[in-house]
Amino acid sequence: MLSSTEKKRLAAEAAYRHLEEGMVLGIGTGSTVNQLIDVLIERRIRLEGAVSSSVQTSERLRAARIPELDLNAAGDLPLYIDGADEATPSGMLIKGGGAALTREKIIAAASRRFICIVDDSKVVGTLGRYPLPVEVIPMARSYVARQLVGLGGQPVWREGVVTDNGNAILDVHHLHLDEPAEFEAAVNGIVGVVTVGLFARRGADTLIVAGDGGVRTLDLRP
Repeated sequence: MLSSTEKKRLAAEAAYRHLEEGMVLGIGTGSTVNQLIDVLIERRIRLEGAVSSSVQTSERLRAARIPELDLNAAGDLPLYIDGADEATPSGMLIKGGGAALTREKIIAAASRRFICIVDDSKVVGTLGRYPLPVEVIPMARSYVARQLVGLGGQPVWREGVVTDNGNAILDVHHLHLDEPAEFEAAVNGIVGVVTVGLFARRGADTLIVAGDGGVRTLDLRP
């Protein structure tokens, strides 16, 4: 059986085949994305640059000598590649385990195509087994938590974690998200919420899943 790291490497290599020389790439955050950056280094592809979703990814891009571009200057992107904490076969996702959900959601919105790379342990029939991250303005943390309880969740403050935007994270447990797009809208409507780590309204266009039997690529949207 393959290890989790080996599966992530397979998914990263499969995503690499979608890159083109000279393109500007949107790139996410996390252990699977780190595998992708390693592949970029090894294959020596020449990108015009990359738009990063986190300080952590920016540091790895600098070490790899891949130029980092500002999204305001880059404009719309042809491709965004990122991992997920949970994914459905239809491309709806929970993201934010690495506390980069807001910047990840911005880059996904600005990209024509979003490829999500995961190992098969992340694929679920219904989202909610993984606690749902919500980024909140610090002064609103308790207020937002009370509203999340009203929506049926059990929020837990991720103590000691401050996002790259200077905000707090609430992880919402005990959810069963049969209608994730509606729940995403409800949480985003709470005053004090910056964003929620549900990628339902703008999910993945392509889902690459690596397992013991190899890699499956699901093209979900034209």
